[in-house]
Amino acid sequence: MSEIPVLLYRTILLRPYVFVFLAVYLAAASYHLGWKRALIFVPLGYSLAWMSEFCSIHLGFPYGDYYYIPDTVGRELWVLGVPFMDSLSYVFLAYCSFSVAVFLLSPFACSRGRAFILETHATRRSWQTLFLGALLFVLLDIIIDPVALKGHRWFLGQIYGYKKVGIYFGIPLSNFGGWLLVGLIMVYALQRLDHLVVLEPEKPSMLRQVPWISMLGPILYIAILVFNLVVTFKIGEFLLGLVGCLAVIYPIILSLLFTIYKRTHLTQNLIERHIDEFPNSHAVDLLPFSLPNLTSGRQPGNIAPRDVQ
Repeated sequence: MSEIPVLLYRTILLRPYVFVFLAVYLAAASYHLGWKRALIFVPLGYSLAWMSEFCSIHLGFPYGDYYYIPDTVGRELWVLGVPFMDSLSYVFLAYCSFSVAVFLLSPFACSRGRAFILETHATRRSWQTLFLGALLFVLLDIIIDPVALKGHRWFLGQIYGYKKVGIYFGIPLSNFGGWLLVGLIMVYALQRLDHLVVLEPEKPSMLRQVPWISMLGPILYIAILVFNLVVTFKIGEFLLGLVGCLAVIYPIILSLLFTIYKRTHLTQNLIERHIDEFPNSHAVDLLPFSLPNLTSGRQPGNIAPRDVQ
């Protein structure tokens, strides 16, 4: 037990990028869901991820029959045969997938250099968010796992392998089925946390004045994709990198077009509904200039383009 703090410190030194992503997660989730939910999901998400990996290396389920290579035991923290940093990564991977799903399914406004995701609890807890979040979780793995399998060629190191070579750059299709299942479980866990009223923030987040803070979750998702694609090209895996780019370009273009559509079809009702559910949301800043006729008795309608750009 006395070695755990030392090994944790060594893990941070050995895997700083994991903890940078984790810090971004804490900022994004604290603003988005509240700091209580953000902190609770770290051990909760880690435990779910660790159990899935522990089962897979011993039973071949849910990811398939793979194994970890204990070359870094003593240099970083391992938990019963599973690298600590690996299971920890699932926390921010699951959250950013969830946040992108919420973003895509919610109204969106951009005004005076700030972004507003006008979500509701119904959107957060919907089956559409659950399945879209899980699919986005799998998309991350389509990019991450093949380059991680070649970890001996970059600073990750060769930490794992499959007993049978899979058809997708060495990855078996069972792996993606496992990620879909675990993604559903972890996104559902986030949805259940959203149900707990006791975890609701009592006052506005200190981060609310940070420009584009509401987009930090989706930005984290893109950053993880870019990080892994850059590493892929850096180690000379051009075919893998090209396939990865093709896998993400199409959904990114569709998302951009849909976001433009949402901006041009924003109504006062959508803003009011969001603020009614999230009175501490920084979207209240839209009210003074975006809804000048709100108290005049005029029926809600499309917001003037000059007000929300």
